[in-house]
Amino acid sequence: MNLHATLLQRFKSALTTMGQPEANAPLSRSTRAEFGDYQFNGAMGLAKALKQNPRQIAQQIVDTVEVDDIAAKLEIAGPGFINIYLKPAFLNMWVSEALQDERLSVARQPEQTVVVDYSSPNLAKEMHVGHLRSTIIGDAVVKTLEFLGHNVVRQNHMGDWGTQFGMLLAHLSDQLAQNSVAETALSDLEDFYRAAKVRFDEEPDFADRAREYVVKLQGGDAQCMALWQQFIDISIQHSEEVYALLNVSLTRDDIMGESAYNADLSQVIEALKSRGIAVEDQGAQVVFLPELADKDGNPAVYIVQKSGGGYLYATTDLAAIRYRNNTLHADRTLIFTDARQALHFKQTELVARKAGFIDASQSYEHCPFGMMLGKDGKPFKTRSGETVKLHDLLVEGVERARALLTERAEHTGEQVDEQLARKIGIGAIKYADLSKNRTTDYVFDWDNMLSFEGNTAPYLQYAYTRITSILRKAGDVGQPAVSITEPAEQTLATKLAQFEETLLAVSAEATPHVLCAYLYDVASHFMRFYEACPILKDGIAKEIRDSRLALAMLTANTLKTGLALLGIETAQRM
Repeated sequence: MNLHATLLQRFKSALTTMGQPEANAPLSRSTRAEFGDYQFNGAMGLAKALKQNPRQIAQQIVDTVEVDDIAAKLEIAGPGFINIYLKPAFLNMWVSEALQDERLSVARQPEQTVVVDYSSPNLAKEMHVGHLRSTIIGDAVVKTLEFLGHNVVRQNHMGDWGTQFGMLLAHLSDQLAQNSVAETALSDLEDFYRAAKVRFDEEPDFADRAREYVVKLQGGDAQCMALWQQFIDISIQHSEEVYALLNVSLTRDDIMGESAYNADLSQVIEALKSRGIAVEDQGAQVVFLPELADKDGNPAVYIVQKSGGGYLYATTDLAAIRYRNNTLHADRTLIFTDARQALHFKQTELVARKAGFIDASQSYEHCPFGMMLGKDGKPFKTRSGETVKLHDLLVEGVERARALLTERAEHTGEQVDEQLARKIGIGAIKYADLSKNRTTDYVFDWDNMLSFEGNTAPYLQYAYTRITSILRKAGDVGQPAVSITEPAEQTLATKLAQFEETLLAVSAEATPHVLCAYLYDVASHFMRFYEACPILKDGIAKEIRDSRLALAMLTANTLKTGLALLGIETAQRM
């Protein structure tokens, strides 16, 4: 049940009954307990439009709205705020129903086909830290959309084409001619790329052969294509290793590389030219966009084909739009890249809509994200100033988590759980990123992200483990009757009832940090509830104990489900 949507609909119905069907109906969660659980703020705007006293309008709304099954009371405050206090009986019913539902009473939404373009590494190089945000933010949004009932099509738009592949294939051909095994030659893609680049810059004959390979590749030469496929297969294996370690849901079947659109590129150009959208300018095919003109009125220039006949990222992205519209029949497309590409995707959408490549009803959403920074405030690098390989970063996270567990094991005598070290290390890296608003930069800090205090993955993982420990000690309590009487119980239950509206916010805006903040609130409210409302303490009546255990169970289920949507694993013991 979407509590927010249900209350909002009730207030809108009340306004309609009052003869104000178009009235604004703002409803929000209350920020302080003394203001109730929700607050309706529509009376002031309505009073201004009608030139009436806002408190009188608020009273009319209170007298008209039908929320007796949900709210214990409605209270008019200040100039016309309506504070809504939820009814314990309603929360009792909701907690009981959510406990018996594996979906935690989260309703399935009307299904949409949502194409999500994320991760998108360049197969000429190994994945580096710059691919982290796209990969994990996109995957968290994907999992949330699927949980809500949508048909999600993952699209890993890998860079597997372009002029650099001529250089790489020429170098690989030489390596194989020396009886080198391809897997060995490509075991370190960065080293391989650097070696090929040095030869391209310093050996004229090699550079000429590299250019010939480009022509052969674009022409579909069988031998060249076989060599290219070998390079791609081994490169993809590197990416798959990272995805497995990172616990994301991308598979080989989700790859839709740049090469997949080759056959449509010439048709894209012809369609743009025939409709008068692309025109020749200095030998190139260009779209002029007056909608994005500069301060002097000069239209933005969007090149779709180079003067020599070559294609660009713009051409490939337009072909991707055609495929997603005509073949996948997307209702919505989400693209996760860094913020520096915002203008490109804005231009791409403008051109696509002018050309009719995308249905008017389909949304096309570029979801930009900020940069990962070091403690010096500069882009995150190694000490020597090199780009950090993503695989190395993840391995270091696991090692640091293992060191923390080893330190604890020295005091407890326990063995270090390697799986737990992986869950904590990887979870810490992912959560530190996901908990930040994706549009902002953030500072990468090992100490903060691996802390068991504050808004971190280890804190939430430990909170879950602590609750499961309580439940194990309690034993099987079946399906206990829920009876909420204490303020801390009501606060926790209300927060748990806001799970669905939280997921809807994540899916609407592609903002996993909203779910992170919610889960941190859930864990914090549980800790306060546990301190104020003893569960297993001697002298607690069985019906009170069992009711509180029901709240604990639902809290554990919510934390586990929420963390799983973020791609973060939990453990029964820590």
